[in-house]
Amino acid sequence: MIFASSSSSGGGMASMIILLVVMVLLMYVLMIRPQRKEEKRMQAMLSSLEVGDAVVTTGGFYGIVIDISDEDVIVEFGNNKNCRIPMRKEAIAQVEKPEQAAAAKEDAEKDAKEAKNAEKKAVKSTKEEKTTAKK
Repeated sequence: MIFASSSSSGGGMASMIILLVVMVLLMYVLMIRPQRKEEKRMQAMLSSLEVGDAVVTTGGFYGIVIDISDEDVIVEFGNNKNCRIPMRKEAIAQVEKPEQAAAAKEDAEKDAKEAKNAEKKAVKSTKEEKTTAKK
């Protein structure tokens, strides 16, 4: 009965509720969903962590995992074999498997060779242009 007595304010109330629902959905899509996706990615990364993996900590230190427990890992930093630090798994920002590191190194070497060959071709073509210009 209250809604029936003032039909003009009822329409305004319905549009206000629709606007509120749209804003909540927009907030979910823009903020909460990507955060959950990132948490799942991070959890998968940490669960696939193995001894011998190269890691980067949240502090920016590079190291190699030498031991893993339920919540902690022991990471060896640098060439000094005595620099082993236990830390929480959550302190690991990135993990690189040894196979990935080898593949990345091969790709980098291949790219460097291609760049060197392209440079040689460019130098050779400029030399040819100079010799033809002199004639």
